Amino acid sequence: MRTLWLLAMLLASTAPQAGNLPPTHEWTLDNGLTVIVREDHRAPVVTVMLWYRVGSIDEPAGMTGISHMLEHMMFKNTTHLAPGDYTSLVSRFGGQTNAFTSYEYTGYYQQYEASRLPLALELEAERMANLEIDAEEFSREVQVVSEERRQRTDDNPNALAWEKFSGILRPGTGYAHPIIGWRREIEQYHPDQAVAWYQQWYAPGNAVLVIAGDVTREQVSPLVEQFFAPIPAGTVPFRPAPRLADPAGSRHLDLVLPVQVPALYMGWNVPSLATASDKHTFYVLSMLAGVLDGGSSARIETNLVRGQRLAAGAGAGYSGLSRGDGVFTVTATPVPGVSLASLQHAIEAEIARLAEHPPAPAELDRVRAQVLSGHVFGQDSVFGQAMELGYLAMIGEDWRLSAEMADALARVTPEEVSAAAREWLVPARRAVAHVMPEVASPADEEGTHE
Repeated sequence: MRTLWLLAMLLASTAPQAGNLPPTHEWTLDNGLTVIVREDHRAPVVTVMLWYRVGSIDEPAGMTGISHMLEHMMFKNTTHLAPGDYTSLVSRFGGQTNAFTSYEYTGYYQQYEASRLPLALELEAERMANLEIDAEEFSREVQVVSEERRQRTDDNPNALAWEKFSGILRPGTGYAHPIIGWRREIEQYHPDQAVAWYQQWYAPGNAVLVIAGDVTREQVSPLVEQFFAPIPAGTVPFRPAPRLADPAGSRHLDLVLPVQVPALYMGWNVPSLATASDKHTFYVLSMLAGVLDGGSSARIETNLVRGQRLAAGAGAGYSGLSRGDGVFTVTATPVPGVSLASLQHAIEAEIARLAEHPPAPAELDRVRAQVLSGHVFGQDSVFGQAMELGYLAMIGEDWRLSAEMADALARVTPEEVSAAAREWLVPARRAVAHVMPEVASPADEEGTHE
């Protein structure tokens, strides 16, 4: 369902009048900073987001998670701000702030009443130009990140299982290590690593400033010039153009972890919008995911969960909006008495049937309708619009893509959906993980009774 959510996010601002986007302006400063302004005058609020095109896929061995670590440090010292000053100022003027790190990007945002736009821009410019990393603050924050990893992953068997599965899902790429980083590397972070990462990537030419809300370009442009134009351009490291990787070969992983129930993870290496030789492939794979798992009427739910009663729960998704290759995933939990091998065989049989027999036009109409209906709430907020604009910029796509999405999906045919299943959902591109619960030994059980 993740793909349907992303498509809904992109389509939301266009429906029901597809093709008509709200007033949106884009320009680039002399130092390379891209600025995108989306006008929305329904309420006197503004969202300011500063996106940097750097994330965990850019990290070398020995520095996994450094993008996330630097995100933490961006709320600490600058030339003119002491630790705590940034969040204190935002709060004092009625705003909200936070940040996020992903595989492909790191983003920072502030939300205010519209008259506070100058404050938001000044604070972000200060962090872009004048970050200072104090060794003691850094050491304390390493402990915070280590604890964050422990709570979210190491002590969460399901998250740990997915992390291990991700290691074989896109081997040889930055997607194979966790965004938060490996514990052994987090514990050895040095302040100089964060300083180097900041100097390498936090340059205007590697950033996109998104402003959405009750503003106009005429209002925004002089403020952006005032706060960001004086920042030196810097040099952004070379990045090769994304290319579709060769099939990685069939991979299988058996895991025994303290999970409550068994779980099956399946994934295939497939093109993304960025790496597909024909962009139409992205839309076909999106529709394929919707046919398999687009709600209660989709095939997995109808045939495997309610029909054959092999799975207690199951879902499929296509992650195709990324800088690198995409992945097509199926996850499932068997009902008691059904083995993971049997459940895997049933899923493969379902895919094989779809590959052999094209879906009915009504199935594709259902998927399109689900995506289009997502606009009602998905993009009603200014924050959601800013997220869409920044996300598309980070994966190298034009923000106008959302105006084209409905027509592109409408061109997908049933025969193309079947052909995509035959071409891409094959063993040579597949990774599988069987996750089984730990079984207590007799000695453990005796100790428990005592």
